[in-house]
Amino acid sequence: MRVLHFYKTYFPDSVGGVEQVIRQMCVGTGRLGVTNQVLSLSRDADLTPFAFEGHEVHRAPLNFEVASNAVSVQSIGMLARMARAADVVHYHFPWPFMDLAHFMARVDKPTVVTYHSDIVRQKALLRLYQPLKHRFLADVDTIVATSPNYLASSAVLDRYRDKTRVITFGLDKESYPEPDQARLDAWRARVGPKFFLFVGVLRYYKGLHILLDAVAGTDYPVVIVGAGPIEDELKAHAQRLGLKNVMFVGAVDDLDKAALLKLSYAAAFPSHLRSEAFGISLLEGAMYGKPMISSEIGTGTTYINVHGETGLVVPPSDHVALRAAMKTLWDNPEMAAAMGRRAEERYWRLFTSAQMAQSYADLYEELVARRSAVKLSATPRLG
Repeated sequence: MRVLHFYKTYFPDSVGGVEQVIRQMCVGTGRLGVTNQVLSLSRDADLTPFAFEGHEVHRAPLNFEVASNAVSVQSIGMLARMARAADVVHYHFPWPFMDLAHFMARVDKPTVVTYHSDIVRQKALLRLYQPLKHRFLADVDTIVATSPNYLASSAVLDRYRDKTRVITFGLDKESYPEPDQARLDAWRARVGPKFFLFVGVLRYYKGLHILLDAVAGTDYPVVIVGAGPIEDELKAHAQRLGLKNVMFVGAVDDLDKAALLKLSYAAAFPSHLRSEAFGISLLEGAMYGKPMISSEIGTGTTYINVHGETGLVVPPSDHVALRAAMKTLWDNPEMAAAMGRRAEERYWRLFTSAQMAQSYADLYEELVARRSAVKLSATPRLG
């Protein structure tokens, strides 16, 4: 089984949530005998294909971007050529240029789309894109929603409910490095014995301004891991609020992230817009047995974090409610620890990489078998 993944960014150019999911898909299905290739775009001068954790990464030159929509004319030819050699083409939505490339490359192989998120922000451009989007989603064979919550709340997916199924994202805890005691001690000395942790790219929909407002006037320590386009804006906001209990540590490597996940008291994940369709960093908190605080935005965040069971769920954009949830966890360590244990149990039950990989491997086999059956039924019979 040969599968081609197509998305605008991938390792090593970007290390966000979608890239992590594609990585886990490739590694997990690779263990089941699937040969994976990833085609993405890059500004690098050297675009030589390379092997990465058991799969191949190919990159086309990124020509330009319009409203986060990366464009590469060269990728169309690469997509056409690589699709011909693949058994299944696996798209990752949203990326409007991808929809156009699919038709221009005349891809004629079984196709699956992992529907990572609705398009939330670019309302004017979305109206222009609507016809292409619906033509693309109607043309592909299967759409995968990443949680039952998102399938239930997305008006776009509701239109394609007959071809949509749910496969939740999963993580492989064994792929996370184990920090040694010296590293743990160094971070403990730096961040203190008890703190709330946020991990992620610093983007507009992560709701970090709400988290900063929530801890204003409190002593709750918060460690923010990650970099991103609104980093300076957030630091300026923290300075205006006079916050001494918030530490921005920037982007860290995998060992340091694992150390901070282990050391943290609870995960704070204040994303307030539907652009946060799942929450890989939130799932990492569950995987490490941490109680969680998140917002109810009708997406996978509330599938990961069940209110009152694995943590607390608050209304979006409500810093008062967020502060109250932080106080509840902070003042009740036994309750918080019990929620963390249940969070980890839920991870092992629903969100492992092995479960995700098996579901996708089964889907690939189904798509290929379905296409073969259609071709066989269309073959003229003699006699």
